[in-house]
Formats: sequence, structure tokens, C-alpha cells
Amino acid sequence: MTDDELKALVAGLAAAQDRTDAQLARTDAQLAETAAKLDRLAEMYGGVGNNQGAAAEEFYYNSLKAEPVLAGARFDLIDRNVTRSHAGLEDEFDLILVNGREVFVVEVKYKAHEKDLERLLDKKAVNFRNLFPEHAGRRQRFALAAFHIHDELKQAAFERGVTVLQRKGDVIETLAA
Repeated sequence: MTDDELKALVAGLAAAQDRTDAQLARTDAQLAETAAKLDRLAEMYGGVGNNQGAAAEEFYYNSLKAEPVLAGARFDLIDRNVTRSHAGLEDEFDLILVNGREVFVVEVKYKAHEKDLERLLDKKAVNFRNLFPEHAGRRQRFALAAFHIHDELKQAAFERGVTVLQRKGDVIETLAA
């Protein structure tokens, strides 16, 4: 290969690299625009999910506040959206009902999924015990409340000792574990 051929080859490669760099820049701009659109969509639909969850929480809170009976036990206190932090551990609990003998931790979902049951038992229950030592002397129970819960998940909750709360018209129905 002659020097002129080598120079032509290098010049051709440099021009091809310039075209590739320009195409990559256009692709990066398109990806950034697409990501921004996806973020807006996620925010919009995430907002819908958050609104549905808030409606479910309000329904169960108001119902239990008006009639503080769960699984046949009457409760003296009900707290909503309780966040507690200690020693680097932090968690939020949708509803906590307390009487002299028991404490019920209720996780509220608009539509319950298997992962919600797992999260309640594997994370929330453990965190509750660590974050609320003042309830160590009480029987600690857990409930999953939802506007929609399929039969298989309901059965799995019962098998794991979790009480299920379902909407039934304008009132709630408690199905004890």
C-alpha cells in the first residue's frame, strides 16, 4: 500500500467516523426525548395509581374509624400513614389499630398482588416489630385490605395467618385468618 493509498484510507475512515459520531448524537437526542416522554407518562399513570391507593386508604380508615372492630376485636386507637425511623431503619404503615391486647397492622392496596402479601409478611411485619417495641407485649396481627383481591391470593393470605379486608358495597367485610 502506498503512502497516498494509506492517506486516502485514513481520510475515508475519519469521514466515516464523523458520520457515525453525528448519527450517534442524533440517536442520543432521540433517546433523551423518548425518555422524557416515558417519564411524563409514568408520572401521569403513577398519579392515577397513587390516587386509587389514596381512595382505598381513605375508605378503610374512615370505615374502621367509624366502627373500630377487626376480626371480632374492638380497638381503642387507629392511626393512619404512620412513618417511623430508628437506627437507619424506616418504614411507613398504612393503618395501625391498637387495643390492650392486640395490635393490627393493615396494608391497604387498591388491587392486591402476591408481592403485596410477601412484602407485608417479609418486610413490614419485621420492620414493625423492630420499630414499635412498645407493642411487643401485644398480639401482633397483620391484614391486607384491598378493593380487589383474587381468590388465590386471599387463600394464600389465610394460610399465612393474614386477615383480609374487602370492600362490600359501602361497608367492609372482615374475613379473619
